[in-house]
Amino acid sequence: MAKSKITAKEIFSIPNLMGYFRILLIPVFSWIYVQADSVTDYYTAAVLVGISGLTDMFDGKIARKFHMITELGKFIDPLADKLTQGALVVCFAIRYPLMRAVLVLFIIKEGFMGIMGLLLLPRGKKLDGAKWFGKVCTAVLYVLLFVLLLFPGIGSAAADALILVCAAFMLFSLVMYIPVFRNMWKESGTSCKPDAP
Repeated sequence: MAKSKITAKEIFSIPNLMGYFRILLIPVFSWIYVQADSVTDYYTAAVLVGISGLTDMFDGKIARKFHMITELGKFIDPLADKLTQGALVVCFAIRYPLMRAVLVLFIIKEGFMGIMGLLLLPRGKKLDGAKWFGKVCTAVLYVLLFVLLLFPGIGSAAADALILVCAAFMLFSLVMYIPVFRNMWKESGTSCKPDAP
């Protein structure tokens, strides 16, 4: 069956427009944070990240309530999430050396999930939403990012402690996702085999 084309209605649906908006916010808050020389600048960046987070929350609710869930939206929403998280981690890695460990883990985790997703797609398998450990990891990451945004004067010891907790959750999430994708790979291989005569 041929794939249906993406329509203008899907492209310009309210949830998808909110997703584009979140992506457009990324260079804005990143630039403000990197160039910040006052507490006001840090708070401005925090407000923009907060707006991005609220938009993320509401676009899903709107899509479900008004039946605007689309395949394009299923791609745009997580893309905006990962780009936002990645940009924030890079920004903080400039200011906090230990954050570079989180950046490396983030790249490994998202790279692994992206590659496995691409390999499984032709086999008719895909991850049906984030697992609980992935959601916990994301929540911990956002808490860390907001604390560092709202308290730019936080001591290095406290910042490093928070960063280490975040790194531990990210490593835990990566380790937990490995068997999930391994099982999906096995299942896809089984389903691709022809039935025995």
